[in-house]
Amino acid sequence: MNDLKDKTAIVSGGSDGIGLAIARKLSLKGAHVIICARNEDKLSVAIEKIKHEGGKCEGKVLDVSATEEYSQMITDVAKKYGLDILVNNAAHVGMGLIKDVNLDEFQKNFRTNVDAPYAGTKAAMLAMSEKGGSIINVSSVNGDRAMVGMSGYGASKAALLHFTRNAAMEGARLGVRINSVTPGPIMTPATKAWFDSDPNAGAAIADANPMGRIGTPEEVANVVYFLASDESSYITGASIPVDGGKANELYVPT
Repeated sequence: MNDLKDKTAIVSGGSDGIGLAIARKLSLKGAHVIICARNEDKLSVAIEKIKHEGGKCEGKVLDVSATEEYSQMITDVAKKYGLDILVNNAAHVGMGLIKDVNLDEFQKNFRTNVDAPYAGTKAAMLAMSEKGGSIINVSSVNGDRAMVGMSGYGASKAALLHFTRNAAMEGARLGVRINSVTPGPIMTPATKAWFDSDPNAGAAIADANPMGRIGTPEEVANVVYFLASDESSYITGASIPVDGGKANELYVPT
């Protein structure tokens, strides 16, 4: 069912992992997808993959932390094609103990994970103000739950969740729905590389999940598609976990 036919979607960080899965899903449902990503080679491969599957896709090499460029790209796409869907997916994952991380490294998380979605949402809301649309912010279970060594990343994803709620209140009367998804452990290329280097970590994380496994990018993409479609027409300001139940679990050592 091509229920997104004639709709235009922008996906940031769409060249691999969760972002690519989202771009593929929206494309397969009929949307014209524009991907932006930092790595030109990965971006080219992603675009060709989507086109090979019969989708309509374009790309732009862009670091979303350059917020003025990101805003301008969204405005340009909207003027050329119209804009129906924006997925703020690009992320910076800064790791390290507070005692070891300087302020600039801490703030890098916010530049990509908060500043860019803010700038993108603002540009998209202006573009969507006449006929409405859907904005989906990809947060993380780390925005709800604390983890050693993830203070910057976790704080930025928590900020993104609350920004989403506030933006949804402003967008509601414009017909612009704004929601978020909070993935848990997902088997992206980066996650696979980590688990390949430390198989015990992968097994332990999977075992600690209530469902006993790691999620897939496609499982996140399915929820993003739902939020992008008219099937979720009365949902805004929501955060949907895609984490195998992890955020709801009270861990009690046995």
